[in-house]
Amino acid sequence: MSDSDSFPQDVDAWREAAAGTLLERTGIDLVEVSADGARASMPVAGNTQPAGLLHGGATATLAETLGSVAAQVHAGPGRAAVGTELSVTHHRGVRSGSVHGVATAVHRGRSTACYEIEVVDDDGRRVASARLTCLVLDT
Repeated sequence: MSDSDSFPQDVDAWREAAAGTLLERTGIDLVEVSADGARASMPVAGNTQPAGLLHGGATATLAETLGSVAAQVHAGPGRAAVGTELSVTHHRGVRSGSVHGVATAVHRGRSTACYEIEVVDDDGRRVASARLTCLVLDT
């Protein structure tokens, strides 16, 4: 998308917009999107490091996607949200199944938005904790 006015406000539109992007390549499936947060799942298969564990970069991709999508909805038409800081702590390895992320707004201001993201495995065990800060810009 080249224009922030085209950023969708619903899950189906975000799914359509994900065609041909990293979200599609990693299999990230958005389930819920709002300015307050977002939810998605991602398969472990295809997103592993050579040792067979979920790649930390894939986990970071899931976290940044969730926070960025929520921040963009918060920003609204005519504005853009761009990530400025991502911090991820990895707690446990995952070899199969899916991981599930939930972003929750910590701060939604005029110029910045910050989200905490929890990533868990299929059994609900925490895989990673992340925080994303986005700058909200006029376009």
